[in-house]
Amino acid sequence: MLKLLCPTLLISSFLVLNAQAETKLNIVTDRADAVYATGETVTFQISLLQDGKPSGDESVDWTITKDGVPPIHNGTVKLKDGRATAIGTLNEPGFLQCKAVTQVDGKRLEATAGAAIDPEGIQPSMACPDDFDEFWNDQLARLDKVPLKVKLTPVPAPPDRPGIECFDIEIDCIGKPVRGYYSRPIGAKPGECPARLCVDGAGVRSTDLLASARWAQRGVISLAINAHGIPNGQPSSYYADLNGGELKNYRIDGRESRETYYFLNMFLRVQRALDFLCEQPEWDGDILMIEGGSQGGAQSMMGAAFDPRVSFYTAMVTAMCDHTGMVAGRVAGWPKVVPILNGQPDTQVLETSRYFDMVNFAPRIQAEGYFWVGFIDTTCPPTGVYAAYNQLTAPKTMVHATTSSHSLDGSKLWPAVAKAQQDHINQMQAKRALNK
Repeated sequence: MLKLLCPTLLISSFLVLNAQAETKLNIVTDRADAVYATGETVTFQISLLQDGKPSGDESVDWTITKDGVPPIHNGTVKLKDGRATAIGTLNEPGFLQCKAVTQVDGKRLEATAGAAIDPEGIQPSMACPDDFDEFWNDQLARLDKVPLKVKLTPVPAPPDRPGIECFDIEIDCIGKPVRGYYSRPIGAKPGECPARLCVDGAGVRSTDLLASARWAQRGVISLAINAHGIPNGQPSSYYADLNGGELKNYRIDGRESRETYYFLNMFLRVQRALDFLCEQPEWDGDILMIEGGSQGGAQSMMGAAFDPRVSFYTAMVTAMCDHTGMVAGRVAGWPKVVPILNGQPDTQVLETSRYFDMVNFAPRIQAEGYFWVGFIDTTCPPTGVYAAYNQLTAPKTMVHATTSSHSLDGSKLWPAVAKAQQDHINQMQAKRALNK
């Protein structure tokens, strides 16, 4: 398959954490894009800004790690006219992370920066299990035996979204049903609408009706589902009780076996949601998109891997990437499911995790993918995200959020994600018109 070079959006190269409005500790790499070759020296430029100008002679403690894990290098440097540097190198593909701390007038100031080291050279920490496809094909076959029984309950469309109709939806599945909101343009004709599935990030909450409704206004049949198959639109106390009770530890529930791990049924609900969309008479039979970030990014990749009808997917700051990173001396991706006992990974859970790792789903994806990665993301570390991304053989785009942790700048992210999806729709429709 065609493998595209990924265009990079360069946002900036420092993170600022404020102790007070007029005093800031900054770190910036000496290269604007914060991307380096293996073994190349990275200079982290530290500055203390007083009213926007470098000033001060405080001591700064710095630590440089391999994306949060050893080797760890640290030191203390004294600012000169508000400036200092810390130097790091990495002799393998990966990421460097630099943290700096100082005290100003008794208040603690911190800053963090990241640098990518030959990121497209990062490979999975373990090989794919030999029976990966067999296992998942068996699970999908189990799902196929469950009739596609759907319950649609009309709900009011958002008042600022005319021309659409919305439904609370429940679809039978293995385990808990698919639950979410389904929206479609009023009067849509058979075969004229692209389809889109929106999957949810980590946590316990209702589906957002707008996640479905806003795309129906664009002429798309749109389904947004929550991650757990739970009822939507309940009081906040309902979700708080679930989060503190039944679903408190869902991230690790059943991790001792691939047949019992919590994410098995979550992933099957994604497939069932795609099946529903493809059964709708309005679907154009051509454009099928999935949108997700973090935990939703993992669901998005899984759906794209095992359903060849998917034509485009987004996966921002993707979770569940390189669960087994510790066996290669690297950081593991969220939810860091593999416990470390006496310095060694739990072998049983390690084995389970391989069947839920995006590094193994990625090579099976035929659709075009759109990604964002945060260089200082400690929840879904960039090392693991790139380990999965590099296994993709289909067209792909990676956006570098060089200053970002797991919380991306929504004012930049969401317009870019919407544009990527709309561009895909436009391109597919133009191609279809040419072939008529």
